[in-house]
Amino acid sequence: MKALAGVFDAQREAIAALEAEMARETATTPKELVHARGTLRLYHYLSQTDDVFRVPVLIVMSIVSKPYIFDLTPGQSFIEHLVRAGFDVYLIDWGTPRLEHRGMRVDDYVAELIPECIAQVQAHSGEREVSLIGYCLGGIFTALHAALNPLGPVKNLLFLATPINAEGMELQRKLLTTQGLDPDFVVDTLGNIPPAMVEAAFQLMRPLQKAAGQAALLNNAADPAMVKAQLRITRWGEDALPLPGETFRQLAHDFVHDNKIVKGDFEVHGRKADLADIKVPVLHVVAEHDHVVPAAASRDLVRLVGSRDKEEIVIKGGHVSLVAGVGAVSRTWPQLVGWLAPRSV
Repeated sequence: MKALAGVFDAQREAIAALEAEMARETATTPKELVHARGTLRLYHYLSQTDDVFRVPVLIVMSIVSKPYIFDLTPGQSFIEHLVRAGFDVYLIDWGTPRLEHRGMRVDDYVAELIPECIAQVQAHSGEREVSLIGYCLGGIFTALHAALNPLGPVKNLLFLATPINAEGMELQRKLLTTQGLDPDFVVDTLGNIPPAMVEAAFQLMRPLQKAAGQAALLNNAADPAMVKAQLRITRWGEDALPLPGETFRQLAHDFVHDNKIVKGDFEVHGRKADLADIKVPVLHVVAEHDHVVPAAASRDLVRLVGSRDKEEIVIKGGHVSLVAGVGAVSRTWPQLVGWLAPRSV
């Protein structure tokens, strides 16, 4: 038994050393800060080629996750891939909300912060038009913004694993009804939704995922490259952010429970957002085995937008492997670039 314990201790020490090394390799694509407001940071990634597409790209991240999933490490960085392909890339890092941000609503992100960042991108790049890439909850905010501003500067919309029809999110609906949590009680009691609660909600969707991941790490301890790849994804998944209380309350009632987005009844500052008002080119990339945003929750996006140029691509993989990891490098990124490039000139 002592010998076996020694083996496990050695494996854990090796993994800890790899974690430290991995942290130094994360989010290394060169960038500059071009705008800051509160916890929000808007970054511009430095060009690596003289031949750059005219229309800049702004990535809108989910507010419950940190954006380094798009810049994991050299060779496995979606941002690095876009920059090398000739795109002028910007990214919104929402930062970590504090207790004083508990009153922030979806309205603040959709009608104030996203337009502010678009204006900053316009000023910095010197271009009027901007393409938006929205991931998960960031995709919801992007869709609502575009629907409410059909004559705005948005040139192209690229969505990644974006939920629209809450009826397809069965577990989330159960968690936020009489069978589960009372969202009003949670917000009134806690203010913001703690990261541990956000992470626990994801764990409920795949309860054995964490244990399986830990077992895979130990079984592959002799393969540093594989261990580091797994650790990067695991570390990001556990690095969740608090969710502003009023944003959670609004999404719980108006999206998850009442399904107002798919009905065209979701209101931002008193204005209803109708996805049919979106007329620009739209691409929605979804994961075949997504347990966070099932196909039933995402498939209505392309159907509902009013664009003539619209397409949905289904990629083999899950919610995270859709955008990061070895599979994304070969399956997702080339298709995104292939779609966006001819629409960015």
